[in-house]
Amino acid sequence: MDKKPNILFIMTDQLRGDSLGYAGHRDVKTPYLDTLAAKGVDFTRAYSACPSCIAARAALMTGLAPEHNGRVGYEDNVPWDYERTLAGELSKAGYYTICVGKMHVYPTRRYLGFDNVILHDGYLHAARYEDVPYQESQFYCDDYFHWLKKELGADADSTYTGLDCNSWVTRSWCYAEKYHPTNWVTDNCLDFLRRRDPDQPFFLMASYLKPHPPLDPPQYYLDRYIGRDLTAPYIGSWETREYIDREGTVFDSKTGPSDPDLVHEMRAGYYACITHLDHQIGRLIQALIEHRLYDNTLIVFTSDHGEELGDHYMFRKSRPYEGSCHIPMLFSNLEAAGISGRAGSRISSVVELRDIMPTLLDIAGARDDEHYDGKSLTDVIAGRKDTVRDYLHGEHSYGPFSNHWIVTEKDKYIWMSESGEEQYFDLAADPHELENLISDSSRQERIAFLRSLLIRELEGRSEGFVTNGRLVAGRPYPAVIR
Repeated sequence: MDKKPNILFIMTDQLRGDSLGYAGHRDVKTPYLDTLAAKGVDFTRAYSACPSCIAARAALMTGLAPEHNGRVGYEDNVPWDYERTLAGELSKAGYYTICVGKMHVYPTRRYLGFDNVILHDGYLHAARYEDVPYQESQFYCDDYFHWLKKELGADADSTYTGLDCNSWVTRSWCYAEKYHPTNWVTDNCLDFLRRRDPDQPFFLMASYLKPHPPLDPPQYYLDRYIGRDLTAPYIGSWETREYIDREGTVFDSKTGPSDPDLVHEMRAGYYACITHLDHQIGRLIQALIEHRLYDNTLIVFTSDHGEELGDHYMFRKSRPYEGSCHIPMLFSNLEAAGISGRAGSRISSVVELRDIMPTLLDIAGARDDEHYDGKSLTDVIAGRKDTVRDYLHGEHSYGPFSNHWIVTEKDKYIWMSESGEEQYFDLAADPHELENLISDSSRQERIAFLRSLLIRELEGRSEGFVTNGRLVAGRPYPAVIR
């Protein structure tokens, strides 16, 4: 391959791995993403090992596992100081690198190796408190909010809807669609394509906020779902109503709403955000075609983590369950990267966000197997190998819900590190984790094996999770390993 391919990297926020048309979802319509899947490779067992915004993006940007990038939970305002980053290494490989949309790093305007960042981090409380330094305030340093106020006046804000950034409450977008942050990211990506250097390959990261709350799709998209009979959340037989009965009327609870009508609105709003996002991705695809760039542009699509969306009486992320940690991961238009004959393939090997950086470096001609925990996926994508790893260790510091887990292509073992509770799910037979088989006598040998893998992963960790070869519950578990 004489010329390096351009790379369009489409990053979404809080998008479940199953909530896509090509993934077989009964309700969600995503014709443009379905097209990318038909022309590419779909990793059906892709995960976010530490499924919340900052930690997941640290894995993506560094190619490192949580314990090595230091982010094992969610904590704001911790500086991002890494020797190697995805954008920085691609720049060294000859790419012009630009991110449009969400970064969620600190300091907020840190470029993290990108040549340019056109920033919209979404509605973040940590960047809005009145004691936030001026240069860190969203009202000053976020390009979308700066633009919106220039367009619509000093009081213009996405909060006009009354929705919170972690809330399940749903309503339609309050301004014309062209002012929606999803459209804004696309508009700025198209403007970059207009003014790019035609002689330099580009890495364009289109980093969308949605379908992360606020659940505020334009009215057209909400109308497509609000009146339909939607699939109900999956509730495991192992779950209790303890938290939903106590917190199900709190607008930003970790349970989602207890009112069935509000559950329906939540799911309709979430799906509407996805279809709106899909149509904007369609604009990107069409622009690549019209700029005569499509045939030489690899397209990668993923998300930082998922969304529980009412499953098991849960909302948001950070948990070890599929709605939270299972993500989409597509590599499309592979001919641009010199890989042919794989269109429409589905690969069940367990992969993770940390694998994207070494994969893209490999495609850029800068393969480096020494400095990353992630693995290049090119051999598996091309059919030269069958699998990437036998299992993945995931984790998240989350107070009483802190968790560690081992997932394979067929099953999952969970250890709740605060309480010591264990769970085991046969994902091949029970993809929605409805039956906890931890006490099944016929599964004990398998459970013991998966437990031994977790013990091996945690041996020697600073938190002291393992003593004398056994898991120890209740250990202090800060969100950042310093």
